[in-house]
Amino acid sequence: MNKLILLTALCFTPLVFTNCDKDEDPPPPPAPTKTELITKSSWKFSTAFAGSTDVSSAPQLACFKDNIITFSANLTGSINEGTNICSPTTAGAFTWNFASNETVLHISTVLITGGSNDFTLVSITETQLVVSQNYPPIGTVTVTFIH
Repeated sequence: MNKLILLTALCFTPLVFTNCDKDEDPPPPPAPTKTELITKSSWKFSTAFAGSTDVSSAPQLACFKDNIITFSANLTGSINEGTNICSPTTAGAFTWNFASNETVLHISTVLITGGSNDFTLVSITETQLVVSQNYPPIGTVTVTFIH
């Protein structure tokens, strides 16, 4: 009888040790907020499209393409125009905020002459900011900024 108990104990011992592992992977860190993403670093122009047409070389964008745009967490920002100065200039300080459940980016100054202060937020990642707005001369323009 003792042999049966010993044999049973030996058979079930590995099961006990293999089924007791309760270690869980730590939860992943929370995804960065849109405010954290937009304020991470300065942004510069990459591309602009009207529908599927690349309008990055449009004359209206010539002075805008070398601008550096910086958003700060305190809802202020600045534009550095680089070497190609717009007329009228867009350089200087601005305020900004997200509106409509963070689907609209409102900037207190017009970034592109003839455009508006509000951009529809298409997407934002660690390295790319994509916004769109109605630009009356050519329709809806989607602009991509990068770090």
